[in-house]
Amino acid sequence: MAEVYQSDWIARWALYHPDRVAVEEAETGRLLTYSQLDRSANALSAHLMMDHGLEKGDRIVILAENCLDYVVFFSAAQKTGTILVPLNYRLAAPEIAYLIDNADPKLIIVEDQYRHLLDALPAEHGRQIFPLSAPRRLIETHKDTHGEAFPSVIVSEDDPVFILYTSGTTGFPKGAIYSWKMLIWNSFNTAISLILNSESRTINCMPPFHTGGWNVLLTPFLHHGAYTCLIKKFDANLVLELLEKKKATLFMAVPTMLKMIADESGFSSADFGPLMYLIVGGEPMPIPLIEAWDQQGVPVRQGYGLTEVGPNLFSLHQDDAMTKKGSIGRSNFYVQTRIVDDEGNELPANTPGELLLKGPMVTPGYWRNDEATKKNITNGWFHTGDIVREDEDHYFYVVDRIKNMFISGGENVYPAEIERILIAHPDVAACAVIGVSDEQWGEVGFAFIQGKKPKLDLPLIKDYCQSQLAKFKIPKHFRIVDEIPKNDTGKVDKRLLGEWAKTM
Repeated sequence: MAEVYQSDWIARWALYHPDRVAVEEAETGRLLTYSQLDRSANALSAHLMMDHGLEKGDRIVILAENCLDYVVFFSAAQKTGTILVPLNYRLAAPEIAYLIDNADPKLIIVEDQYRHLLDALPAEHGRQIFPLSAPRRLIETHKDTHGEAFPSVIVSEDDPVFILYTSGTTGFPKGAIYSWKMLIWNSFNTAISLILNSESRTINCMPPFHTGGWNVLLTPFLHHGAYTCLIKKFDANLVLELLEKKKATLFMAVPTMLKMIADESGFSSADFGPLMYLIVGGEPMPIPLIEAWDQQGVPVRQGYGLTEVGPNLFSLHQDDAMTKKGSIGRSNFYVQTRIVDDEGNELPANTPGELLLKGPMVTPGYWRNDEATKKNITNGWFHTGDIVREDEDHYFYVVDRIKNMFISGGENVYPAEIERILIAHPDVAACAVIGVSDEQWGEVGFAFIQGKKPKLDLPLIKDYCQSQLAKFKIPKHFRIVDEIPKNDTGKVDKRLLGEWAKTM
């Protein structure tokens, strides 16, 4: 029988520390203490249930940038059992229409600047649409008004809190169910792995449609009564300023963001004070960038996570940032792991294979997609699609994605391995490698390189690869590009690179 919860985190912290600031908007200065957040969420919950007719399990789609109101909707979801569906405002209107049809929300909340993204909805879609300004007025009106507490509903452990859509770089996006059980156990894993308590402080610059924006630090921080400063859109100079001004103790970002911050003129003179370490996710952080932050007294905790699991699953302790460069660390406390071959056999140390994960932080499945659920979850084990290896000390290393691997002359080639070599070259600012068809070898590597100098010496780069890589791993094709393209979550857009390769 599934466990049930009656959990209202914000009401608890409103009782314990009513005047402590829960969340603040960097650009506007708007803030909510835990008591104000609780009062606002009580009023919003009553409004959603009585005026909009929402019930437990109903979906609320939100199209908006990071803001206080998002956090109030999260608190209201805990009180009402409604499900938040944050959508990517960088998508096109037809893509948004597909996601809305799949999520089937009863209510759509949209920021004015993204109203045009709803233009592709059918005229008779039958859903309530309201501007974000409406609940924002309600929140501002009630944050200091002592009304009645909203009676929290009882939910089951696998009931969704969020539906988080994957990027959909291949095929249609899938809605990962993020459940109550995942929410709570992810917070436990995070607190055990990191130094996290009610005195913790962070700057959140990750987008709200991404699990990193919600569940790497924001929801664990709310669970522990800590402070979060929200940034609407990433701005390297603003983040650098806020890390000092707000005395952040923890900070999470993807390597692209951290490089932009490190490139700011004020980086070398910045006083990061109580910032204990960086938490890095999304993709491996280049060694030179780890060293740049380490020289500023800020060690790096490389991590690993997935939308469907955790996401806080592995962490490399800051003391090991230099001695175990390139590792994602060891698995967090309540995370079970297996590394298997194509037949499901467990593999010995230092042998690459697919990473399987199990534990209370694994998704119960994909929203209205039983086929994808059965394909990715077997007997509670989630198939990540990532190739990893585990060394003798139980430190894990991501080798590559299975879908990125290509076979050249019968040999498995992992682009990430080549990329790690290329990025270590002093003249290379960024790079990406994909596999492309080849008449002789079946597939070969195609390397896209962004140089630090106006004119990059490609023959020199090729010679460097020959000195560092086995012959079958050396890319056959090299191209210099002005910039390596990234998708909405800051990862390299390899689908677009594939299109580029066809025209070069």
